[in-house]
Amino acid sequence: MTETILVSSLEKCFPDQKIADFHALTHLSVMKNERFSVQLLARASGEDAPHRAFLKLDVVGSPCTFSVRTVECLPSLMPCYPGKYDDNYLRTEKGLYPDLLLPLGNGNRVPVVRDEARAYFITFEPDGEVSGDFTLTFTLTDESGGINAKEELSLEIIDASLPEQEIKVTQWFHGDCVAQYHCCEVFSRRWWSLTENYIKTAVRNGINTILTPVFTPPLDTAPGNERLTVQLVGVETDGLGNYTFDFKNLAKWIKMCDRCGVKFLEISHLFTQWGAAHAPKVMATLNGEYRRIFGWETEADGIEYSHFLRTFIAEFKKYMKSRGDLDRCLFHISDEPNIKVIEQYKRSRAVVADLLADCNVIDALSNLEFYESGLIKTPIPANNRIKPFLDAKVEGLWTYYCCSQSVGVSNRFFAMPSCRTRCIGAQFFKYDIAGFLQWGYNFYNSQFSLSQVNPYLDTTGNYFAPSGDAFSVYPAPDGAYESLRLVVFHEALEDLSAFSLCASLIGKDETVKVIEDLTGEISFDRCAHSSEEVLAVRENINLLIKSNLKK
Repeated sequence: MTETILVSSLEKCFPDQKIADFHALTHLSVMKNERFSVQLLARASGEDAPHRAFLKLDVVGSPCTFSVRTVECLPSLMPCYPGKYDDNYLRTEKGLYPDLLLPLGNGNRVPVVRDEARAYFITFEPDGEVSGDFTLTFTLTDESGGINAKEELSLEIIDASLPEQEIKVTQWFHGDCVAQYHCCEVFSRRWWSLTENYIKTAVRNGINTILTPVFTPPLDTAPGNERLTVQLVGVETDGLGNYTFDFKNLAKWIKMCDRCGVKFLEISHLFTQWGAAHAPKVMATLNGEYRRIFGWETEADGIEYSHFLRTFIAEFKKYMKSRGDLDRCLFHISDEPNIKVIEQYKRSRAVVADLLADCNVIDALSNLEFYESGLIKTPIPANNRIKPFLDAKVEGLWTYYCCSQSVGVSNRFFAMPSCRTRCIGAQFFKYDIAGFLQWGYNFYNSQFSLSQVNPYLDTTGNYFAPSGDAFSVYPAPDGAYESLRLVVFHEALEDLSAFSLCASLIGKDETVKVIEDLTGEISFDRCAHSSEEVLAVRENINLLIKSNLKK
């Protein structure tokens, strides 16, 4: 016998779970340009059941094209930091966790395993035109055409479109990890092809801002060490303080980003992480030799690097302005400085402050003093430390999370329920969050980049961070496979667009009230504990949109 149940995209199905433990999904409403997903869970049981059978999964009655992927479980030896978790985790023990979305092979047949729950992820791609009510029938059939299982879903496609995403979203792309995992040289034809496919996957999931390595980003690098060079800007020097710059690879990068639909270019940090005390790794040609001219040994506000950096920024701005791309650029001083290094941050910032006065400068930092002292107009506090910035009414406020945001707030760890990842869309909406940053789109290194890891075998970066923090995609033969967490975060962005559409019809305050009547007060330190809560919010918002469009 094959047990099945249709559930939402927000469930995480572990192999040892019972199908009956899940809530069935029977109805779903979406906008006519909204990508959406559901899951079919299956488990074979009974003494006569084979240990494994491949059954064909079909969907009948859908007006949308669709694809089927299996949800594969990956090992987690550290699903959370010891003692740093709350009651809103699915599990905290080491084990296998569902995450990888793997495209089907084997003639579109899915494996059904005896006494093991399996999840099949079905994603629908609307054409943006069709609306109406539909009944979708999901069947599992054997080789003889016999139906082993059948489930139905009532689908309503509302005659309205989600507005274009306004929030800026970045998950940092690590070009060195592409080269290292795929065994290709940076800037080789293979590297460019892979990079483009990684970025296409990012953009498909709402990441519209891409970290652009004008110099090798000084991120997650042990002091005194360096990461593989991914510097886009060519530099030539005579050793006497004269520099010329080659923007050919940068132009190629921007052209690639344009093809992928990238809207904003996040320029790599101008000074080192956690203090802004040193220069990033900068490579240049000197007397015919390609060599490092700045790095950990270079004082951030020293005469030589200050001169170089000011020369570079002036030329870079001139070049980008001539292209019409300067307004797309977001600049960084240093990542995650704390109050102890505020004076060093001030000195480093002073090197370029006048040159960047008319540019967008953003930094991940969580001490309000940086903002209050005028050192930064667009701070990016962590979501567990955002309240003082909200109270200060910072305009255009961003937020971020990483490994430290493990209690009370939204994040994307393997061990967290998907509803906790997705509910951040309502938080973005209520507080008018202008941007979101996460540091690991494809970080396949250990802490401080001292070694590489295989993300299929080590999901923690050698016990660096809880599984799910360091990357949201997996290497594929020609690009990247999506994770369950990446797709669910994109659904949060779709929620944000739906809330914005509803607010345009009934007002923001009323829209927030509708959400809070179902969830309680929306705050960054309060997250959904159930899929049903998140789904109920969208269903009610969708009904409001539908009813008010007719007025």
